[in-house]
Amino acid sequence: MTDASGTEGIPAPEGRSDLIDTEYTIGQDNIESSIGPFGFDIHNPVFLISGLSIVAFVFYTLALPEQSGAVFSWLFNSVTKGFDWFFLGAANIFVIFCLFLIVTPLGSVRLGGREASPDYTYIGWFAMLFAAGMGIGLMFYGVSEPMSHFSSSMGGVASEGGVRTDWAPLGAAAGDEAAAVRLGMAATIFHWGLHPWAIYAIVALALALFSYNKGLPLTIRSAFYPILGERVWGWPGHVIDILAVFATLFGLATSLGFGATQASAGLNELFGIPLGSTTEVLLITGITAIALISVLRGLDGGVKVLSEINMGLAALLLLFVLFVGPTLMILTGFVDALGAYLQYLPALSMPVGREDVNFSQGWTSFYWAWWISWSPFVGMFIARVSRGRTVREFVVCVLLIPSLVCVLWMSVFGGTAVHQVVADGYTAAQDAPLELQLFKMLDALPLSGITSFIGILLVVVFFVTSSDSGSLVIDTITAGGKVDAPVTQRVFWCIFEGAVAIVLLLSAGGLQSLQSMVISTGLPFTIVLLVMCWSIFRGLQAERRS
Repeated sequence: MTDASGTEGIPAPEGRSDLIDTEYTIGQDNIESSIGPFGFDIHNPVFLISGLSIVAFVFYTLALPEQSGAVFSWLFNSVTKGFDWFFLGAANIFVIFCLFLIVTPLGSVRLGGREASPDYTYIGWFAMLFAAGMGIGLMFYGVSEPMSHFSSSMGGVASEGGVRTDWAPLGAAAGDEAAAVRLGMAATIFHWGLHPWAIYAIVALALALFSYNKGLPLTIRSAFYPILGERVWGWPGHVIDILAVFATLFGLATSLGFGATQASAGLNELFGIPLGSTTEVLLITGITAIALISVLRGLDGGVKVLSEINMGLAALLLLFVLFVGPTLMILTGFVDALGAYLQYLPALSMPVGREDVNFSQGWTSFYWAWWISWSPFVGMFIARVSRGRTVREFVVCVLLIPSLVCVLWMSVFGGTAVHQVVADGYTAAQDAPLELQLFKMLDALPLSGITSFIGILLVVVFFVTSSDSGSLVIDTITAGGKVDAPVTQRVFWCIFEGAVAIVLLLSAGGLQSLQSMVISTGLPFTIVLLVMCWSIFRGLQAERRS
């Protein structure tokens, strides 16, 4: 191979001229972007196709809300029922592959090269990871999911007075509250533990490895260079990046929709502000405007600061509920929930022969598609702040430690709500809509007005950091991997993230429309992630040989 370090394009990393040759720099010229008349750093054709498609989608959904709602409902039912086995099987592969990297010599490879050092401390790294990764979801489902599985979806003591018979083989006998609690927490942790974080780790590791160690652009297509070669700069690469843009945008829009409905419910509970689409649209519009300010401040001045503020507020709220609520039950429940998760993990992750259709299709299939649609966004964001970590350190931190924190969060908030039902007979949270259950749980604790307001504030700031981070990531993909594209372009994506969330909420399907688009874009991107695992393996092998 020829040393291309002196040619135009991205230079070869020092001492690694064998990785990039003249053909590569010619291929890179094919995706070079240019400044358009409105200040856009246009990356043809990814920016044009994805941008125009999103604009057309917004107008279509606004013009024909009933028709679009019917289409979204059909998509959701078709994909969840027909491909639930595929989502479950693929997620299992991602977990196994991550564990393989931890225990093999491939884990010793350092992202950025042998002499690289981390750009951020652990505290700053974790703060950005959590705020961008699962913030709104943890707020929305922290109480509602454990309560839902306890009550109905997963062997809870239902109104008829018994446990679902299709989960009786797991040991949940009819009327056994203790078994219902354990099974409900295990099901919740299943959706927030190893599997979602393995999905994020795959994309983040691929981007970091091929950008920092191989000198390729920080975009999804770069991860496929070992497989596609120079074709990665042509239409195969364009298709990969366009799929990543669609998946990211609809994944973010779904999270923003959940955040808007929860913030609206909280404001109604505290201040009597009317519920409805008008309030939700105003919330999304206002918070998107705040996100634009964060966009203008950049990564360190915007996302990093807001993430650390959010982590502080979230930690305070968690500690308050822990010590004011049933502390001993929460602490013992945390350990018991981990045990239940490990006990039921094989059955919960089984991709075939499932009888629990409501759970495996309505919950797990949607969740895996949601995490997969978020993976370009969260993965690229994690990659950008993870230079200098070894692969083993990276995978352990991204996979195991956040999973434990999610277990703690669900044990504190969900465990407190379930305890209120079982021990105190307080069923307000159980009877409330999903978006209101957090606030109803807090109502039974001291200082409920203050803590509920903090909860609303957390939802809003998580909303802002997700929108800002998502705009940054989509901007990077559509600009061919550039991390310094014009701010005008990032503003465009920030606005249309909010616009997509608004039009989907206004469609006939409401939140189900959001879920439908996540499922639909997550399906093809799952295939992308499966191929990405093989590419990572080949890339790490090459690093070990060098």
